[in-house]
Amino acid sequence: MSDKNPSVCESKQFEAIFKSYSKSLRNFIYYKSGDLDQSEDLVQEAFVKLWNNCAKVSIEKAKSFLYTVANNAFLNEVAHKKVVLEYQKQSHKSYTHESPEYLLEEKQYSDKLQNAIANLPEKQREVFLMNRIDKRSYKEIAETLDLSVKAIEKRMHLALVNLRKTIVEI
Repeated sequence: MSDKNPSVCESKQFEAIFKSYSKSLRNFIYYKSGDLDQSEDLVQEAFVKLWNNCAKVSIEKAKSFLYTVANNAFLNEVAHKKVVLEYQKQSHKSYTHESPEYLLEEKQYSDKLQNAIANLPEKQREVFLMNRIDKRSYKEIAETLDLSVKAIEKRMHLALVNLRKTIVEI
């Protein structure tokens, strides 16, 4: 960037961007989630990411950056909630034929898997959860994230490699 162009890193420019987009971004996420608190939190996270990456984002791209970050954060939260709900459904068995040792191992494995997924880099975790939890195809994920199918395949491959390293039993 040349010195003549205003930068997102300048506080006046950042404040102007915030005033211009925060309300519409909050509404965008609110319409998707139906939860005002969640939408405000995600908007705040998006602006924090914009500030942390201000040197990399031009003013012209700020709106797109904010909407993409907020939408991805929303999708990550939805995917996480699905994982939690699925886990809760499975753990409410009133009886079981498995031994206590088996149940303990299953719980430990599940905890390991949850931690491994949580520790994946954000982009890999996002693609992994969208594919494995939301059952979305690579093409659908690529369209949502505005990436190529090859990029999605690469992220998924790296996510699986990382998970295999973390959880030896897979």
